[in-house]
Amino acid sequence: MTTKLISGTGLQLLRRYDNRAESVRAQLLDDDGPAYVQVFVSILRDIFKEETVEYVLALIDEMLTANPKRARLFHDKSLAKEDTYEPFLRLLLKGNWFIKEKSCKILALTVSARPKTQNGVVANGVASNSKTKLTTIDAVLRGLVEWLCTQLKKPSHPSRGIPTAINCLAALLKEPVVRSSFVQADGVKLLIPLICPASTQQSIQLLYETCLCVWLLTYYEPAIEYLATFRALPRLVDVVRSSTKEKVVRVVVLTFRNLLSKGTCGAQMVDLGLPQIIQSLKAQAWSDEDLLEALNQLEDGLKDNIKKLSSFDKYKQEVLLGHLDWSPMHKDPLFWRDNITCFEENDFQILRVLITIVDSSNDPRPLAVACFDISQFIQHHPAGRVIVNDLKAKERVMKLMNHESAEVTRNALLCIQRLFLGAKYASFLQEWS
Repeated sequence: MTTKLISGTGLQLLRRYDNRAESVRAQLLDDDGPAYVQVFVSILRDIFKEETVEYVLALIDEMLTANPKRARLFHDKSLAKEDTYEPFLRLLLKGNWFIKEKSCKILALTVSARPKTQNGVVANGVASNSKTKLTTIDAVLRGLVEWLCTQLKKPSHPSRGIPTAINCLAALLKEPVVRSSFVQADGVKLLIPLICPASTQQSIQLLYETCLCVWLLTYYEPAIEYLATFRALPRLVDVVRSSTKEKVVRVVVLTFRNLLSKGTCGAQMVDLGLPQIIQSLKAQAWSDEDLLEALNQLEDGLKDNIKKLSSFDKYKQEVLLGHLDWSPMHKDPLFWRDNITCFEENDFQILRVLITIVDSSNDPRPLAVACFDISQFIQHHPAGRVIVNDLKAKERVMKLMNHESAEVTRNALLCIQRLFLGAKYASFLQEWS
């Protein structure tokens, strides 16, 4: 008071509030909530002593934890000329971890509680303490998203940085503008490593909130492309296959339901064995009716997807995902005869991927199947030998002739023989193989 950093009224309000029981504080906030918010914000704006800042942030945090709806007090009409966001945004970038964590949590709650009629501006008018305009909601959200992405990349606290960021994102990604900012900040790829089976209580909560973020992002088309690019689906399938926590299973199943009709997601889910997993999940005793309904819808959607997929679509998915196995179509002469011209699409894209698998895979099964499929292409396509030679496949396949796996060497040999001998010996080699 002597340095005029706090008014007499402010000091009086603080004395009334300090060290009181929660019931007393609740009554004070019910009677005079906006005035308390104004005092707290003005202290954070004007006083920089770390101990004081920590104390006031703790008061606000306790107030909001006891009743999150109190975040609406920050948007009371009587505070229209107060820049209620600026102190917290500033403190995010300065101060110790306690200050950063509390500021982040408070900002996330107050931003989410703002009246939706404000059209992008925190409040109208000019802050009473300055001639500058108030911080716009866009600036607040941009600053928050940047800080959250930084925490996911390089946490300020070894054990609390990432959980705090994910917890706030789970609240903020309900907003379309935050989804957009998060995607633009390249944030989607930062979530993917966190999608992995969890065992401890803390890691289960982190997994749940991460999956909640992913689910919220499935309502934003550009984010779906990123989720596909960074291979989120295989990780989500691993989680739902191994998780027993109902809330985790529910949010992942709801995510699958949203993604089912998007691009190649449905086909990928089929390829990753999700139909069988869904059947297994349906056999378990879940108490959540929304989950049971979502499982039924997902099962029906996957069945439709399987019906829609032509045999070549399924084959294409298998090759593009690198999940080559001896599914029936590989050794079905009708499949090759009916679909051989499909291999010409996108400048022989599928054939090129098969050759890449031969060149780069470390797994014997995909290597063997890829060699076999290249040999089938040589046999069934009129210009098969020429095209495969032009794509420099011979040298790559020959390297596998001495592979430790007999399955790989057998199919590499078959492929090389087809390359050298041509189509007229194909039927003999087919019988031999």
